[in-house]
Amino acid sequence: MKKTYGHFDDKNREYVITDPATPFPWINYLGNEDFFSLISNTAGGYSFYKDAKFRRITRYRYNDVPMDNGGRYFYIKDGDVVWSPGWKPCKTPLDSYECRHGLNYTRITGSKNGIEVSELFFVPLNTWAEVQKVTIRNTTDTKKTVKLFSFAEWCLWNAATDMENFQRNLSTGEVEIEQGESSTVIYHKTEYKERRNHYAYYALANARADGFDTDRESFVGLYNELANPQCVMAGKPSGSVAHGWSPIASHYIEVSLMPGEQRDFIFLLGYVENAQEEKYADPHADPTLITSLGALDRTIVNKEKAHATIERFSTVEAVDKAFDELHAMWNGLLDKFQVSTGDDRLDRMVNIWNQYQCMITFNFSRSASFFESGIGRGMGFRDSNQDLVGFVHQVPERARQRIIDIASTQFPDGGCYHQYQPLTKRGNNDIGGGFNDDPMWLIFGTVAYVRETGDFGILDEKVPWDNKPGSEVSLMEHLRISFNHVVENLGPHKLPLIGRADWNDCLNLNCFSWDPNESFQTTENVSEGSKAESLMIAGLFVFCGRQYAELCKVCGMETEAKRATGCVDDMVEAVKKYGWDGEWYLRAYDFYGNKIGSHENEEGKIFIESQGFCTMAGIGMEEGMVSKALDSCKRYLDSEHGMVLNNPAFTTYHVEMGEISSYPAGYKENAGIFCHNNPWVIIGETVAGRGDDAWDHYTKICPAWIKDQTLHKVEPYVYCQMVAGKDAARPGEGKNSWLTGTAAWNWLAITQYILGIRPTYDGLEIDPCLPETMNEYTVKRKLRDSEFTITVKNPNGKQKGVSRITVDGKPVDSNVVKALPGKHVVVVEM
Repeated sequence: MKKTYGHFDDKNREYVITDPATPFPWINYLGNEDFFSLISNTAGGYSFYKDAKFRRITRYRYNDVPMDNGGRYFYIKDGDVVWSPGWKPCKTPLDSYECRHGLNYTRITGSKNGIEVSELFFVPLNTWAEVQKVTIRNTTDTKKTVKLFSFAEWCLWNAATDMENFQRNLSTGEVEIEQGESSTVIYHKTEYKERRNHYAYYALANARADGFDTDRESFVGLYNELANPQCVMAGKPSGSVAHGWSPIASHYIEVSLMPGEQRDFIFLLGYVENAQEEKYADPHADPTLITSLGALDRTIVNKEKAHATIERFSTVEAVDKAFDELHAMWNGLLDKFQVSTGDDRLDRMVNIWNQYQCMITFNFSRSASFFESGIGRGMGFRDSNQDLVGFVHQVPERARQRIIDIASTQFPDGGCYHQYQPLTKRGNNDIGGGFNDDPMWLIFGTVAYVRETGDFGILDEKVPWDNKPGSEVSLMEHLRISFNHVVENLGPHKLPLIGRADWNDCLNLNCFSWDPNESFQTTENVSEGSKAESLMIAGLFVFCGRQYAELCKVCGMETEAKRATGCVDDMVEAVKKYGWDGEWYLRAYDFYGNKIGSHENEEGKIFIESQGFCTMAGIGMEEGMVSKALDSCKRYLDSEHGMVLNNPAFTTYHVEMGEISSYPAGYKENAGIFCHNNPWVIIGETVAGRGDDAWDHYTKICPAWIKDQTLHKVEPYVYCQMVAGKDAARPGEGKNSWLTGTAAWNWLAITQYILGIRPTYDGLEIDPCLPETMNEYTVKRKLRDSEFTITVKNPNGKQKGVSRITVDGKPVDSNVVKALPGKHVVVVEM
């Protein structure tokens, strides 16, 4: 029997982990707007404000030994026994352990020798702080006295220089300690007196601590581990004050409990910004701030905002109320799309975990996970537009702002920065641009937004080029220029030039790098005279170009719609003539004009990206190309864990292809199973009406269908970017979980193409493509001012084709149900 480490609790919308030694840290996210935290099942992780690079609040050590080092830790000293309720960092064997990852909260409960400690972690709505509610309960029939130590380690704000500039870092740490009658607060004010207008704090909000520490070496011991800090082992704090060196925050509390008694302690890890003229405390309000010379002590921070937040959450009742508000917010978000199929696995993915992951990925793009350090990547232009289709139905107003932010990083020629920083919203010069698929994704994201909301007004919004004031044009003009960027950058076969790369950042056809110190994706491209063309961009252009033409038509721009349709038709013909290899679509042409992804190649004969987008676009449907390409996917790419990216895998380095051929066979872009692009083929199967095949591909990569948690390794409740392919040493092993376009694309595939509930400008188009075994299901869908209850009946096991639709008992003559205000009952017969 395969070992399991946890299970789904669908009623409470939680995943319950029952063994702390998971195959890899299984994490969750706290916060959904400005203040964020990552938390593992052992309370590892870190917090930051908006930007995981520039506003890192607590320190975390990636790729460390042991794994998952650093977090928000609580130590219990019970006599001679020291333990932590989350198991780490002490790893003392526990009598019981449970971690419940919920929607933006995590609750960890551990017990040892008759003491049970429950830790609830969450970020309240509209709050720049993480709440940690610690409940200690005596389950014995005798009085117990234990010692509680909290622990957090401050990061010195910039997560990159925090790991580099030690000649400065080890001299800058500064803290303040505030002992109130009913609270103890440790402030992290490193660099505050200089250019920073922000500080952090760690507060015990509802009790006065019996002691504290703020210097890491004093608390942990210079040669100790976090598993056995010297103050904890000694059972008493040192009262250290960090001045330079490495600042931390630790509270010490002695807790005595009668049999059955419990006590709640509320901790707050928070962040504050003050205006320049309000950075320091007011001497008139606190005379102790006047020095003996009568001057203002300019080192005491203005704590007014911190005090207000601490006061807000100084009682258990206030914390519980804030937790209930968080619950209600998430229930409201998820209730906009709910399905009932009778299959618990599908229902929990659609109703809970896929939607939740889409929202988390919206917040973070690809910036901060246990595989992304938050330093090297910001918000991706392509990434953020893709992610938008997964969350636009939940928070359309935030989707609107995201589109404006993305478009503002674009250049006047339609190109764009590949990434931008979330704090500044400005393009990332280190990465630059030149990824020639990027511009089309702005059309993809904007169309999804307008279809969902009916908000055509966004198209008139004035949006700058490269964030330069005075350069503003309408968003619709940005879309036109995006479309033209492809049209104006065609190669010798009239297919799109690839630039630095397309969606596959590792297919670097103009790179030619032999220097191991170079980044494949940022090294200077040798693009002059290049014939490198992308069939993936060609399929994307047809798929999104038709959406652009339709949008123009709906907006009354008939001339532009006609022009766009003509360009799309030309691309279709180019793909048919130069992009077809007999049984599948080519992947690309290289710098010299040689084929990639052809039966003529020794390795990498077939790639998934061009099969996905060209079948989604229906290119060559009448000639049988779509069905042949999909059959080839099953024959050459498919495996028990999903479809690999290419086959056969590359076994040697091809300088003319770049990074893709640098990976071992079966990993990442070299024949790994990219769960991100499997949905493209799934959608292609629905375009061809092959519901059984679409369902087969969907369930192979869906987390709820995972059979071997040990092999899969990463979280069994969210999608990962990549699963090791059939050429790997451990096929089926997952990597790069959480922050991936996989979430949005699988949401799109299951809800809009398999279940077939698709937003349009007028309402909902209903066009399911089902496996023969799915005979009936009901979807509750909110769209604008409408609430639909849609029941699809498929008694004869048809895979495709709607025979009849009624709305509120009346038949309609199309597959589109209009979005009229109010509640409506829709019955669909296949």
